[in-house]
Amino acid sequence: MKDFDSAEQSKIEFVRQKFLETSKSFGFNFMAPSPLELVSVIEAKSGPAIRDEIYFFKDKGDREIALRFDFTVGLTRYVVEQKSLKLPAKISAFGGVWRYDEPQKGRYRYFHQWDLEVYGKPSLESDAEIIEFTSKFFSKLNLKNITIDISHRKLVEAVVAKIFGSTDQQTIGDIFRAIDKIQKKKKDEIISEFVQKGYSEEKMEQILEFSKIKGQPNEVESAFDVVQLPVWEELKQLFASLNNRGVTNIRINFGIVRGLDYYSGVVFEAFDNSTSFGALVGGGRYDSLPKAFGRDDIGATGVAGGVERIILSLEAQGLQTVQPTIQISVLFINDEMAKHAINIASKLRDKGLAVEIDLVGRQFKKQMENASNSKFAIIVAPKEYASGQVIIKNMSDGKETVTPTESLFSKTDSLFIL
Repeated sequence: MKDFDSAEQSKIEFVRQKFLETSKSFGFNFMAPSPLELVSVIEAKSGPAIRDEIYFFKDKGDREIALRFDFTVGLTRYVVEQKSLKLPAKISAFGGVWRYDEPQKGRYRYFHQWDLEVYGKPSLESDAEIIEFTSKFFSKLNLKNITIDISHRKLVEAVVAKIFGSTDQQTIGDIFRAIDKIQKKKKDEIISEFVQKGYSEEKMEQILEFSKIKGQPNEVESAFDVVQLPVWEELKQLFASLNNRGVTNIRINFGIVRGLDYYSGVVFEAFDNSTSFGALVGGGRYDSLPKAFGRDDIGATGVAGGVERIILSLEAQGLQTVQPTIQISVLFINDEMAKHAINIASKLRDKGLAVEIDLVGRQFKKQMENASNSKFAIIVAPKEYASGQVIIKNMSDGKETVTPTESLFSKTDSLFIL
């Protein structure tokens, strides 16, 4: 885990604001689920093995409690408990999560995540909505070279069953894990690992070749006989809906399986093609989770992304990662001018401006050095102040103008422009 300093926190806040703006434009309701969950609730999503990946403990009531692993569990628990909640329910969240993973680039054991969920009657348009949001959110951040890879669990499951001649869930789970590894490991290494588990080398070769198929629906139909497979038409309809929504940075990728324990339909991940950071976001349909909480009448689909990894992509593309602010430093020539400068700083803060002022009585030269990162400096000098004026210095080009003190408050917007 790490502490987030002011510069890092500003970057996180930048992404947060863009997320809130985008989710509001889609009509999502923002909420903050509890940072604590019962371990049994988290296990409902991911099974007992999740204990290896979470922080958990017994509280004073001898209950097993865990720090939240993601937002999906808490939001789903909340929705299934609200019997009178109007559906479909569109909910968004943003905040910190804890995972007992090995730290990696862009992710510590405490990191920040954004999340978006739609609960209600399962529909293709709900899946399209969250994929459209993902695309529009990245556009809001000005990120380029983003590709959203889409697949469908039922289609891949049907191919696995055909190649391996089995619908056994253990077999399908194993092969999904092999497919999931293709983005991270060499094919020969994966085949060797699964041959040792008793799987046919020839069949492993077939399924891994299938998992490499990528492209638009017509390109996929040319590469593999998918027409007779379950839900292929559904995938094509999803692409048609996304194209109608103006989302074009999408493709089919049968190597995307995600969430081995609970995804049940469409799955997708988004990548920055100009970096090697891995998936920036992932999501899909998980109708089985509300059912695990006792509500088989509610479907669910959602998406979540790691904020720190998105910041890495923003920086790699040379993009802005902080909200622009007008930073003003108010400087005073001598101690006699200090109280007047403080008064001016306070009044400008009341106007909503970001204003700095020296607190320990430094010499004017030192104040000027400290103001080098500000956009403007307001200099309170005896001669000018006596005649009701101050000096405004543009710190970018060094130009100085003398202006009436009262204009600082009556003409704020025209005096201080980024």
